[in-house]
Order: sequence, then C-alpha cells, then structure tokens
Amino acid sequence: MPLDVTRARQYLRDLNFKALFIEELGWDQHPYLLDVYVDGNTYSLTSISQKRGMVAFVCAPMDDGRIPDYPTRRKIERQVARSVHEHLIIYTDQDKKIQIWQWVKRGEAGKPTQCREHTYYCHQPGDSLIQKLNAIAFSLDEEEGLTIVDVTGRVRAGFDLDRVTRRFYDRFKSEHDMFLKFLKCIPDEEMQRWYASVMLNRLMFIYFIQKKGFLDSNINYLGDKLTESKQRGKDCFYKDFLCPLFFEGFAKRENERKAAINQLLGKVPFLNGGIFQPHQLEELYGKGIQIADLAFEKLFDFFDQYHWHLDERPLRADNEINPDVLGYIFEKYVNQKQMGAYYTKEDITEYISKSTVIPYLFDAARQKCKIAFDVRAHGNAPDTSVWRLLQADPDRYIYDAVKKGVDLPLPHEIAMGLDDVAKRTEWNKPAPGEYALPTEIWREVVARRKRYEEIRTKLANGEIRDINDLITYNLNIRQFAQDVIENCEGPELLRAFWHAIVGRIPEKANEKFESGITILDPTCGSGAFLFAALNILDPLYEACLDRMEVFLDELERSGEKHRPEKLSDFRKVLERIGQHPNRRYFILKSIIVNNLYGVDIMEEAIEICKLRLFLKLVAQIERAEDVEPLPDIDFNIRAGNTLVGYATYDEVKGAVTRSSTGQLKMQFDDTMKRIDEKAQDVDRLFGRFRQQQTEIGGEVTLTDKQKLRNSLKALEDELNRYLVKEYGVDPNKKAAYDKWLASHKPFHWFIEFYGIVYNRGGFDVIIGNPPYVEYSKIRDDYTIIRGQYKTEATSNLYSFILERSKSLLLSGGSLGIILPLSAFCTQRMVPLIKLVKGKSGAKWIAHFGWRPAKLFEGVNIPLSILLFKPGQPRIYTTTFVKWYRDYRPAVFPTLQYVDSNEFLRFDYVIPKIGDPIERDILSKVFTKQTPLGHYQAHFESRGGTLFYRNTGGLYWRIFTDFQPFFSQNGHRMSSSTESTIEFVDKEILSLVTGILNSNLYWFFYVVFSSFHHVNPPDILEFPIDFDQMEITTRRQLLLSSKKLMDDMKRKSEIRQRIHKGGGISRMQTFFPSLSKSLNDEIDFILKKYYGFNSHEIDFIINYDIKYRMAEDREGD
Repeated sequence: MPLDVTRARQYLRDLNFKALFIEELGWDQHPYLLDVYVDGNTYSLTSISQKRGMVAFVCAPMDDGRIPDYPTRRKIERQVARSVHEHLIIYTDQDKKIQIWQWVKRGEAGKPTQCREHTYYCHQPGDSLIQKLNAIAFSLDEEEGLTIVDVTGRVRAGFDLDRVTRRFYDRFKSEHDMFLKFLKCIPDEEMQRWYASVMLNRLMFIYFIQKKGFLDSNINYLGDKLTESKQRGKDCFYKDFLCPLFFEGFAKRENERKAAINQLLGKVPFLNGGIFQPHQLEELYGKGIQIADLAFEKLFDFFDQYHWHLDERPLRADNEINPDVLGYIFEKYVNQKQMGAYYTKEDITEYISKSTVIPYLFDAARQKCKIAFDVRAHGNAPDTSVWRLLQADPDRYIYDAVKKGVDLPLPHEIAMGLDDVAKRTEWNKPAPGEYALPTEIWREVVARRKRYEEIRTKLANGEIRDINDLITYNLNIRQFAQDVIENCEGPELLRAFWHAIVGRIPEKANEKFESGITILDPTCGSGAFLFAALNILDPLYEACLDRMEVFLDELERSGEKHRPEKLSDFRKVLERIGQHPNRRYFILKSIIVNNLYGVDIMEEAIEICKLRLFLKLVAQIERAEDVEPLPDIDFNIRAGNTLVGYATYDEVKGAVTRSSTGQLKMQFDDTMKRIDEKAQDVDRLFGRFRQQQTEIGGEVTLTDKQKLRNSLKALEDELNRYLVKEYGVDPNKKAAYDKWLASHKPFHWFIEFYGIVYNRGGFDVIIGNPPYVEYSKIRDDYTIIRGQYKTEATSNLYSFILERSKSLLLSGGSLGIILPLSAFCTQRMVPLIKLVKGKSGAKWIAHFGWRPAKLFEGVNIPLSILLFKPGQPRIYTTTFVKWYRDYRPAVFPTLQYVDSNEFLRFDYVIPKIGDPIERDILSKVFTKQTPLGHYQAHFESRGGTLFYRNTGGLYWRIFTDFQPFFSQNGHRMSSSTESTIEFVDKEILSLVTGILNSNLYWFFYVVFSSFHHVNPPDILEFPIDFDQMEITTRRQLLLSSKKLMDDMKRKSEIRQRIHKGGGISRMQTFFPSLSKSLNDEIDFILKKYYGFNSHEIDFIINYDIKYRMAEDREGD
C-alpha cells in the first residue's frame, strides 16, 4: 500500500504514530503495555499496532526527558524480545524533537541478528525514514495472504536447490554442446569450448539483468533484439549486435558512444567490470569468429523456460534460477570431479569462513584496543570488556539446534537413566519432535542437553574470554561479532574493528598505510568460499557504519563542546558512502575489491567466479538509473597454477643467484634489487587501481588497466625465464618455452600479490577446498620441481596446496581448509601431519563420515576440516560425525570439540574424539603399555591365523579365527579383500579375535583409523597385555570369543554374485548385528580389566548404536 508522503510526514512530526501505522501502513490495532527493567531502571513501552505478530512500540523518554543512550536501547530491545520476538521500537524525547526508530533484522541461514536504527529530527523532511516505512508497508502487504503452509513450502524448496540445479545443468550441458556446433573460426578445440563458455557466461549475466528491466526497460531484451537482427539480415546477431553491446554499450558511458550505437542498443547501462572487455580469445580470433543466429535462438528458448531472479531468497519453484546455480553449473560442467575438486555447499563454506575471518578480526582489533578485551571487573565494579555480552545473555550465543527441547522436562522413563545406567532401556529409541532434532534418539538428546548445560554454565560464569573459545565451544561467533560492534562503548573499539576490515589510508606524514583484511582462496573454483567470506564481512561492515552514525548523532545531541576533528574520521567515511546511490552496493563492492582474492588453474573458473560476484552487486540495485559501474577485479581473481611459481622473496633470490646447474653465480649484480623495485612499482599501481574504484571516481580506464598489465607481464616474463630453466627448458627455444607455459601456467605469488605476500608477510586468512588428486594423475599435464615441497612424499595435490598456503599465510593469520580424512590417519601422510603439528598456534580438526549422508555430492570418502590460528598450542578434535540426511542443517551447529593433545600417540594419526568421556576411556585403555603386535608371530605360528576383511563394511569389521568361505567359478580360494595376521598360538588368536570384535575395539578403530580400510597397524597398535591379565578374565574372554565365532558362523549365509564378465563368485556373508549381545558380553569382561565405570561401559556398548543397529543389513 503506497504511502501518502505528505500525511506520513505530518504524522511523524506530530508523533501520531497510531495514525501513521494504522491509516497509512495498514497495520492493526494492538493495545498493549510493557514495562522492561534495565540497570535498575524501568522503561515503559506502549504498543501502537501490530501486523502478523510484529508489534510496534513507543518507548517513553527517561525521567530527565532524554532518549536512553545506545547501550541502554540495545538492552531494552533484548528485554522486549523476550516478550515479543518480532518488533520495532520508537524512542522519543520529551521535547518531541527527536525520534530514534529501532528494529532488528533477524538472521537467516546462519546470518547474525542485526540491530538497525534511524534517527529522525522533527524539523527535517524525513524522506529517508519515509522511504523505509514505504518499504515496510509494501513488504507486509505482500505477505497478506501468507500462511504457515506457504512458509514451510518455501523452506522445503530451498532444500531442493540441488534438484533444480541438476535439472538445469543437464539441459545446460546439452545446449553448450549444441552452441559449439554453430561456433566457427577458432582452430583449437579446447579454446573453442572455452569461448563457448565465455559467451554463455555473458549471456546468462544479461538474462539476469534484463529481467530486472535494466536493458532498455525490456525484460525480453535479447530475444527482441535477435528478432530485430534477423530482419536486418542472416546470422549477423553476434557481429552486428552482441559485439557492439559488449564492447561499446556496456564498456562505455552513453555520452561516449556513437549515436548509431545508442540507437541500435537503446538505453543500456555502463557496466565496465572486465567481463565486457575483449577476451584474450577475441583478441586472437575476434575478426574471424562466427556464430549463427540459430545458436542464439536455441539458447534463448532454453533460458526462457526459467525465471531468472537476482534477489537472495531461496528458490521457490522448479523453474527458477538464481546466481547460486552458476557455481553448481561450473563445478559440474568443467568436469571438476576428474580434477578432484567438488562443489562445496554453503554450510561448509560458512563454517570455515566464520571460524577464520572473525577470529582474525578480533585478534587485529585487540592489538589496537587491548583495553576492550581485558576483563576488568574488580569487587562490585562491572566487567566492561566485550566478553560481558556472553555472560549477560548466554542463550543468545548457543545455536538453536543445541537448545532444541532443553526447556522441556525429560519423560520419567528417560530421566531415570541419568544416574542409573541400568535404567536406560528406552534411550536407543527415537525421541519425539518436541525434544529432538531430526533422527535423534533419546541417547543423543540427553547428551546434547548435557552439553548445553555445560556450555551455558561456562558462559554465565564468565569463563569464556577468548575468541578461540567460541570455536572450541562452537558458539554463534557471527552473532557475537555483530553484537560486539553494535555495542561498542567507545569509538576506539569501533575504529579498531573498522580498520581491521577496511584498512587505513594515512592522513598525516607520520602515519602508515594499513591494509584491510586479506582473504585468499588459492583454488577458488567458482568462488564458493569467497562468497562465504563476503557474506561474513557484509553485516559487520554495515554494523560499523551504523555505529558510527550513532556516535556522531549522540555527539551532536549531547551539546558538549568538542574539537572539530573529534570523530572526523567517522564523518568522512559516512560522507563518502553517502555520495553513492546504493549503500549496500558500495559496501559489497568495497569488500570485493579490497578484501577478496582468488586463484585457480582454470580460466573458466575465474570467469564464473567474477560473474557471480558481479551478479551479487547488480542484485542490490532496483532502478536502472542507479546502476553503477562494476568493479574491475581482474587482478584480485587470477588464473594460474597455485603450485608452480615463486611464492617468496627467498625463492626468487635463489633462482636469480643460482645458475641452472645449481651453482652460486660468481656475480650477483643488481638483478634482485631491480626485480624488487619493479615489484614495488607494480604494487603501487595495483593499490592505485583498487583505490580508484572505491575512493576516487568509482571506475578505472582501459589505459590504467593496460599500464598495470604491461608492468606485471614484464616481471612475469622475467621470472618465467628463470623458472623454466629449473625445469631444464631453454627459454630461447620458443616452441618448447611456449609449450611449458601453456602446460604449467606458472603463477608467481611474489609479484602477483607483492604488497600482501612480501610487504605484509602474507594473507590474513586462507580458506578453501583443494583438489583431491594423486600427483601421478596430473604429471602428464605439469610437474613440480623435486624437493620443492616437504609434503612431496604424500603424492597428493591437497598436501602441496596446504603447504603452499602455509607459506602464503601471515604469521598471525588464520587458515581453514577441507581435506580427505585420510590426511590425518594414514602413514603416507606423516609429512602433512608434521606440517600441521609444526605450525604454532591452536588447531581444530573436525572429522566427517560419508554414510549414511555425505558433506557434498561426488565425494564418497570421509572428510576433515582443519582450522588453525594463533593461540595456545593445542589440537582440538571432534568425534567421527555421522548423520542422516534430515539432520544436515544441525551438523555444524552441534559440532563438539575436545582437547586431543594427550592422544597424539601415533605420528600419522590425529584422533577422532569429541566428548570428554571418550578421552576418559582412551586414558584408561592406554594405561596398558603392551600392543597386540607384541603377540604377533614373526617367524613361526602355531595355528594362530587371524582372518579379516581389509575393506568394505560401514559399521562393522569382520574378524574370525577361521577362513570365511569364498569361491570363484567353482574354485575355492581366498578373496581379494581377505587379509591375515599370524599370532603366536591358538589361545592368543582366540583372545585377539574376541578383542577385535568388541565394541571397545570398534571405538578404538574409528578413533584412530582411516575408516576406509583395515590396515595391520589398526590392529597391532591396540593396547592390551594378555600376560598381565587375570586368569579368570582370560578364561571368560576365551569362552565369549568362542561363543561369538560359533554364533557368527551359524548366522552367516553363502551368497552368490554374478559378475559383469560372466564370472560367478560365492562368499560367506556375516550379519554381525545379529550377534551384538555377544559383542557386549566381551566388553563387560573388559570393563574390569581397563577399569571402566558404568557410564563409560554404557558409552562403549552404545557407541554408534544408531547406525550399527539401524536396520537389517545386507551383510558384511
């Protein structure tokens, strides 16, 4: 419902809020009084109206007639939220001169809750406030017919993004292949495919912006222009329309174009941004490239079957497309699976990004404003540090998933087992929805509630006083960061956070330039992690600006005398941003230009990444006349090989000062000095290039860009000539040199990001998902100089990427990366684990299974997330996290870490434990110093052969003292998955067999193994000393082991399998879950031996119980 601006303005001036909301905004009457208590004072709030449960309040002035100060207003809002979750509050002064409108934007999809305020002076027209009220009226009017069914339907549609994008991708791939058939005059097949991708990227970008009416106010702009072109002649749409649109229309302002071009194109915006500048393939083949009109007809017919939208809501229908889909398309289309890279889902990228970016910002701010982080409560004096927020409202920082159902009393039959494990008979049953997260059993509900109480107690007692603790206890770090900025008590802390985010340009001769946070993804693909980082920084940037406005407003209203320069930096920032028609566009643009960096070996990846960032910006614009030039980020998001090239000063110096034979050159002239000076010049140009886009005029010219590109290329060429010699290639032999350049795609970090890598010492934050590829598989494409990486023996690219990232990281920086779990539990990975352990500071390693559900599609292996940053030198880990699909939204909010340093007992294993009881159990297990390997027969066995399957099986491992039956085409033989270990005699074998089939061993195996295979060390390292075991215990164990073997044998089946080649195999299949009671019997025998208490043995017997006993299995 549109506002009558004149009436609305008068209502505002008269403080007639009831008429404003009910008569103008269409809200409903809602008489309601609410008193809230803050710091010993009572504040009275009167409800004036409500709409769909959102209530508008007016807060009366204080006794002295003034409006409560900002910290008090924040406390009032939180108290109101306890009574009315969705609300807005209008604060007025007694003189009726000032109003402060306060509302809270509730976080969605992991985003923090953000407090927004607008100050209105009654003598002003109030246009900006009226504009906001108009938007509120419109949004509520839109929701008039909304029901809870609609809401849940939209949520469900959001979860179906994978299905929508898969369907779109299937068509996209076939249309891409069809488009290729109409593309002529590019001789190289790979380049032809690349150019097809370039064209489709551009056209998809145009489809998004045309649907917003930005192209000649025509939402069918391309299709209509194709029709017009066909009327002028055949197959001329590409040459005579698209090329002028790209290189004249979008690349130049309207007054810079020829009149004929403006007539041809209509009213289109100047976009700049690099995407519509001539591509390198167009520079090579541009004059000859031909594309038939039919190619565009077919493509547009496909595109027209979908609704293209740029808003940031979830998809609501099967035929909707948003920019997120482009990331999926890229990852699928370029066949990344073959290259070992996978599309990383948003909950993963968000978790890694917030756990690295925010802690770095806090560390940086603490260096500038240490007093705000120091706990200073003495006697009755209050704590004024930032940590007081955690203590004041603990539940605010505990994720909703952790809190699910904790306010409900446990049913009697469940509560009985809290202290008495014998009464836990109902604990393995599914818990009802009011108590449980999806698929939780009561045992998990009870554990989660206990975890909640422990964390809440720590928060309430003020025990959490370090940003690293928010990672360790898995608290809502985004909400905390938001609240710290919004509740800054003094400008010094706000200034510290602002400089940490955006940097600082010196205004005085004695000041130094400071860069804002620099965030790198060294294998960025289509930009999933960079987008996550952008989404982390966006609300924090906004919060800083909002708090600056409050400080300035309070300074003006205070009437105190002050120097003109007081808060002048805040005033300049707000004035500069106020010059832009769209504040959020400017915020996002500034973050993209100044904070985000990415490199990928695939040019197509880089193009999609930039395209998605541009679309994110365009999505903020509602009117065509407000379209601003896109930033040029060609020097932020780069194509190149992260692993090949010189990364540091020392690497360049080594290449310059040594001959190709490795001997030190007799004369070291001034080559290194000259390279260093040139690199500094390039960095200055790069800084100017960035500054031009956000500080000076908002754009750069082709001349600026070409000057930077030429300077950079000269340095690249010089370093490439040094590097190619190390590969044994003569740079003067052009054919060999060009071939090496094309295959290796060297990227010299030292010069490409000189200011960051050399001047600053590295990137502040490095995040990403490197390719999981064996080095042997890419050797035909490119090679790495022997000895370049300490992790070379691991023979996997992800190890090299991690090592390279470590060398590019600032000494006080944060790193977050997702790797295969095998990186932390296989002997080949010892160099990588040494690298991780050798990095000073705190590390967090979360371990994830791949069954019954997986973290992302295409990866049928367990995974681990590694985080590290400055802090106490400890390693924190989680248990081996498993879940069903419906539980996925709760996976990251319910992660639980424990300190695992005590159990780094094997040089190739980081354990998978995440609960204090697991530490207690392992501590008792490791009191036994003798491993099972002590009883292995190294020379002669007296019938002690252990048989086991070395692979297969998800929740059970099969160990027997007899050989399972297996035949191939009627011939009895050993299975290829069968392994054996010889023990000294049959009695020891029987004891070993019992131990290995226990729940305790299953727990041990999960904690320390790769989980994919059973390797001899997984068995032989288990601690048990049969020689010191009481004779009674040995006899009980022997008896139980025999009973178990007999039972497994009796319940097994011989199953036949027909193979593709026609062969037939028959094998003995076991059903270990049917013998679970006998497994438990063995654990009860071991209880006394290891000294487990009743809670520990209950945990052991029920470890993984939901998955191990979930259903009748096909056998193992």
